[in-house]
Amino acid sequence: MDVQTVALFYAQLNKHNLNTLHDIYHDEIVFEDAAHRMKGLAALSDYFTNLYQNVERCNFTIHEQHPTDNGGFLTWTMHLQHPKLDRGQLVNVQGISHLRFQDNKVIYQRDYFDLGEMLYEQLPLLGRVIRWIKRGLGQ
Repeated sequence: MDVQTVALFYAQLNKHNLNTLHDIYHDEIVFEDAAHRMKGLAALSDYFTNLYQNVERCNFTIHEQHPTDNGGFLTWTMHLQHPKLDRGQLVNVQGISHLRFQDNKVIYQRDYFDLGEMLYEQLPLLGRVIRWIKRGLGQ
């Protein structure tokens, strides 16, 4: 397994090919992001199934691939369209995935992204408050 394989997988990932997660992920996968931590392929599969059932669109553009000894990093943009976020408009979120491989599969993945950019800033009232605070911090 290498970062290029994972990059290609994510570039093609959609709700119609979630049954291929086992091709990339180890049975003992640990997957973490800003809002979740799950262990095991079954938990990860359930997570992706629920995610793709509730969104109108979720796909990834992979920008860079950086291999390391037994893993690597990907930089990406997630294109997310959810009816409850930003009035159903497309939200683009920048992120980085840290990957580790074992037995020719991904055993660990940690996704780093701004949860505020993806979620909080897209909610009607809370989003305005957070954007106001961020502007104030920039002065």
